[in-house]
Amino acid sequence: MSRFREILTGAALAAALAAPAFAEPAQAGPLGLGRPALPEEIAAWDLDVSPDGDGLPEGSGDVATGEELFSDNCASCHGEFGEGSGNWPKLAGGMDTLADDDPLKTVGSYWPHLSTAFDYVRRSMPFGGAQVLSDDEVYAIVAYILYNNDLVDDDFVLSKENFPEVKLPNADGFFIDDRDAAETPLFTREPCMENCKATVEITMHASVLDVTPDE
Repeated sequence: MSRFREILTGAALAAALAAPAFAEPAQAGPLGLGRPALPEEIAAWDLDVSPDGDGLPEGSGDVATGEELFSDNCASCHGEFGEGSGNWPKLAGGMDTLADDDPLKTVGSYWPHLSTAFDYVRRSMPFGGAQVLSDDEVYAIVAYILYNNDLVDDDFVLSKENFPEVKLPNADGFFIDDRDAAETPLFTREPCMENCKATVEITMHASVLDVTPDE
């Protein structure tokens, strides 16, 4: 037993002496792990664009270029003119259908902000090849989507500068959900736990309701 203890003690001592060489963090921090993200690494994830244009990249794209890009990258699912193919989403059309029993919700008829379309194309499209498009190509494709919704002319050029000026038809059709403040208090009250009713009366028996089994 003493020999086993000596071997164990020796192994533990060797491990303790060797540990600092492997445990020393590359950069000191609260947990001694990792490092601060580089600006280019943050930029690769920070792709969101606000309705006012904040977060837009530099660049521009025209309708004609967008038509070619859309045909090559988008038409197989969304149709040549954004009309949809099969069960894939329709991107154009549906104007004045939101009050119908079966409304057609597209970029032109339903979406409130163009930044949603730009962000989605830039972040997720084309299907199976996300983020292969350059910023100029994204501007061009979004310009073509606007054209297919009859919102711009065929010589339109979408850019970072004029982007905030584009207002989609249904921009005013959305509002802030304030039900927690406006409605919830009207239908919320403390439950009654005692003396909740002055009198209790039996108004009908189960046998009369024909819900009591005969046997």
